[in-house]
Amino acid sequence: MRVVSGALPPAAMAALQESGFVVLAGPYPVERLGVVADAYDAEVGSAVGDDIRIGSTSTRVVDFVNRGPLFDPLYVYPPLLDAAARIVGRSFKLSSMNARTLRPGSAVLDIHVDVERDSTDWPLLGFILMIDAFAPDNGATRFIPGSHRWGDPPRDGRLQEYTAQLVSACGPAGSLLVFNGSTWHGQGVNGSNRPRRSLQGAFIPRGGRASTDFCRRMPSETRARLSSVAHHVLAIPDSSA
Repeated sequence: MRVVSGALPPAAMAALQESGFVVLAGPYPVERLGVVADAYDAEVGSAVGDDIRIGSTSTRVVDFVNRGPLFDPLYVYPPLLDAAARIVGRSFKLSSMNARTLRPGSAVLDIHVDVERDSTDWPLLGFILMIDAFAPDNGATRFIPGSHRWGDPPRDGRLQEYTAQLVSACGPAGSLLVFNGSTWHGQGVNGSNRPRRSLQGAFIPRGGRASTDFCRRMPSETRARLSSVAHHVLAIPDSSA
């Protein structure tokens, strides 16, 4: 697969490298955001069994690769693939793409990194499509800029001293948050009276173990519509393409 080098603007690449995260314009035009939000709600509302996980602060639904063509533009978005090639390396694949709805009143989770450095899934590039605007009052994801260079993961005994360094990654609906999975981060408090919806995913090295086995779950109608770029990003074997 040929990644479009330069698809990620230089200033955005610099922010990603220096701070460990950046907020970009997403792949959907403003006039399509309502359609995307409606489709998100429909898929979350119809999810059953192991596909849906209801936790103490949020509801998650797995595998938005196989939930209709409307979500395809996200994981093949050229600036996102360019970022993955820079952070993960030229040989990468999609590990997950899930819905996450943060409920009103949800408290702060512990600060964490998404993958340990000794894992075969490292380095990791995470991304979050903001179905709703991310703001400090609705639990926008918070980061400690530059912490992806610290080496050690967060430990409970150290968290208090870094609280003042947390920065909320905010943006209007449709924005795309891209971050190095080694950057210390966690959700804020959703003090609003509304749920905060997002699509979240990650790219990992091609030799790592994906969180979702997209190929095993893939119906024929999904496979038929996928582009050559999507086939590569999803690591679909040539014999199955």
